[in-house]
Amino acid sequence: MKQKFNIIESTCVPLPVDNVDTDQIIPARFLKATTREEKFFGDNLFCDWRYDREGKPKAGFVLNDPRYGGCILVAGENFGSGSSREHAAWAIAGYGFRVVIAKSFADIHKNNELNNFVLPVQASAAFVDELQACIAADPSVKVKVDLPAQTVTNLATGRTESFDIMPYKKYCLENALDDIDFMLANKSKIESYEKSKC
Repeated sequence: MKQKFNIIESTCVPLPVDNVDTDQIIPARFLKATTREEKFFGDNLFCDWRYDREGKPKAGFVLNDPRYGGCILVAGENFGSGSSREHAAWAIAGYGFRVVIAKSFADIHKNNELNNFVLPVQASAAFVDELQACIAADPSVKVKVDLPAQTVTNLATGRTESFDIMPYKKYCLENALDDIDFMLANKSKIESYEKSKC
């Protein structure tokens, strides 16, 4: 979803699991879908963890727990490992997550999230562990993600960390531009450059 990104304050959905791969995020059978509709993929995010064989919500899975909500997912180590399917990022965005905070990300998945207007925030293990503990103790805990300042803050404790992001992708998120939008916005500069080389 193309939406300008600035500062977000939100409650969180905790997923304290390491090595969550893209097949767990969106199972391979959904790669055959002919739609790109966000709701379709969002409805099937973590499908095999979320629903039983009859399609009924499984008790105990965090997305089925009404105590947890918000647009920030808090994960563990190596989030988005496995295949490079972009559908995993579509599902995360389609569910409504705008930020994923994790101890580390698989590189391709991290880029897929950025391309789909989801901000991957890599924080230290200590920060993520403390945040997970705070959320477990009080699901109303909020996190502040400040993209311009490149900081993430646990508002329950006041602990803040900085995060890295490619300047180009930061600019695109702040201005709701995908790669094609960015190229079109710079069309005159590209044309001028091409003429100067003739």
